[in-house]
Amino acid sequence: MGVSIVRYQQGTHIHWGVLQGQDILPLSVRYTHLSDLLAGGMEEIRSVQDRGAERIKLRDVTLLSPVTKPARIICQGVNYSSHREESGMAAQRPPFNLIFSKADSALTGPYSDIICPSHVKLLDYEIELGLVIGKEITGKIEVNEENISEYVAGLVIANDISARDIQLPQGQWLKGKSYRTFCPTGPYLYLWDKEEAPVIHQLDLKLWVNDELRQSANTSQLLYKPAETLTELSGIMDLSAGDLLLTGTPGGVAQKLTPEVSEQMMNPFLDGRKKMEIFIESQLGNDRFLKHHDVVRCEIKSADGKIDLGVQINKVLFESQNA
Repeated sequence: MGVSIVRYQQGTHIHWGVLQGQDILPLSVRYTHLSDLLAGGMEEIRSVQDRGAERIKLRDVTLLSPVTKPARIICQGVNYSSHREESGMAAQRPPFNLIFSKADSALTGPYSDIICPSHVKLLDYEIELGLVIGKEITGKIEVNEENISEYVAGLVIANDISARDIQLPQGQWLKGKSYRTFCPTGPYLYLWDKEEAPVIHQLDLKLWVNDELRQSANTSQLLYKPAETLTELSGIMDLSAGDLLLTGTPGGVAQKLTPEVSEQMMNPFLDGRKKMEIFIESQLGNDRFLKHHDVVRCEIKSADGKIDLGVQINKVLFESQNA
C-alpha cells in the first residue's frame, strides 16, 4: 500500500509528515518544496513508521496545500461526458484533449477560505482528481498503465474554482481560474505503490455545497485517461517533479449552457460586450453559483476505502460582502 503525507504548520514552522490515523509522524528534514521532498525524502517516508517517531495530533496543526510553489498546474477541460452536456457540448469524447493552465499562486490550503474578487459575480466549483508529477519529463515519452507510476508520484484532491463571467465571455480561461485561493488542494497527498496504478480509474469523486451533493462521479468516466494525457503533454512541454495535472471535473457544476450559448461563447467574431450580455442573460435565475459564506466540501476515495484522499472543506468569502 501507498502512504498519505501532509504538509502542515505548527507555530511558525512548516513541516511534512506521514499520516497515521489521526496522528502525524513528522519527517526529520524540513523540505521547502514538494519537489525536494520527492527527491530526498522518500526513504524516510517509507521508514518513519518503524523508527518510533514522535506523534502529533492532526487537530493540533494547520494543514497546508501539499502542492507547493513553484509548480506548473496543467488542466484538462470538459473531460467527463456529463460536464460536456451541461456545457452545451456533445457528450461523446471529442477529437482533441482540451488543455489549459492555472497559476500556481491560486494554490491554497484544504481548509482555507476561497476569496472571490469583488468584480466576479458567477463563482463556480469543480472537484478534480489531481496527479502530482514525480520526475522530470523533458521529451516525448509513452506513458501506459504499466509505467505511469514512474511519472506520477501520487494523487490529491483539487477544486478548480472558476470565475465563469471572466472565463467564458472574455475567453480568459487562465485569468478566470487563476485568482488567488482558486485552487484548494489536499488535505492529503497519497503516494501510491506501482501495484496500485489501476486505482486511478476506480476513484469516487463527491462535492457538496452547504451539505447538498452537487457532483458525484467515478474516474472510470474520464474521456481522456491520465496515461494518454501525459503522453500527449510530454510531446509539447517539460514537466517537473511537484507539478500538478488536474484531470477534469464531472457534471454538476453551477453553470449550465445550451448548445446555442456555448457556440456563441466560442465565436471569435462576436463582440465581447455582446458575449457578456448573452452569457449573463443565460444564467439569470440560476441560484447554484457560489455565494458569500457557502461551504464547499470535497472528497475522493476508492469504493473499498483503502485509498482516501481526505475531506477538503472551504468557506467562500466575497470581497464585496466584506467591504
